[in-house]
Amino acid sequence: MRSMNLIHTAFEPEGAGPHPTILALHGWGANALDLLGLSPHLCRGQFLVLCPQGPLQVPIGPNMVGHGWFPLTSDGPIDVQAVLSAREAVRTFLDEALQRYPVDSKKLCVLGFSQGGVMAYSLALGEPERFAGLAALSSWLPKDMLTALPDVPATEQLPVLVQHGSKDELIDVGRARQSVEILRDVKAPVTYREYDMGHEINARSLTDLSNWLQEKVVSPITLAS
Repeated sequence: MRSMNLIHTAFEPEGAGPHPTILALHGWGANALDLLGLSPHLCRGQFLVLCPQGPLQVPIGPNMVGHGWFPLTSDGPIDVQAVLSAREAVRTFLDEALQRYPVDSKKLCVLGFSQGGVMAYSLALGEPERFAGLAALSSWLPKDMLTALPDVPATEQLPVLVQHGSKDELIDVGRARQSVEILRDVKAPVTYREYDMGHEINARSLTDLSNWLQEKVVSPITLAS
């Protein structure tokens, strides 16, 4: 079988599928294994979870290398063009994954933690018709992201979950609140949850994430036309 463009890990549920699927994008300095452990805890393991690894190598200690999606700067805005370049790599990965894995394309959700959340925003807001949901965990939506995307279609049908810790020491909670306002401006249906935690996923936020996925992606209520 032909290799895919990004190193990745995958959690596959039992059965032939197709399965509801999460494209899970890790944060700065992590790797393809970082979010895989969430899989059994989300909707009782119903989701096929695909975890690609960022192409940038990030030194994180003596003889230790993590990975990232785009370069981080200590001050000033991020390089949106670098984000869009990484976005194309993930779009290619997703196209290849749809050919390889038993994905239910109508129940495809993109989830990102920290820097991976920026990637998730870029993917889902650029092609909202492709995704059944977007979850941004401990992340932020850059102000100029929407204007930099090639074309931002209507997002009224894209459920979005934003989770953030009020004690996040890496990404201030104010940036998550600002992201929610940007999403509301483009009429995206947003659920915002704030937790007494740092830059992390805790038991309560994981439970809320699972419940949201069940409601919005696995068993959404559709109104008859």
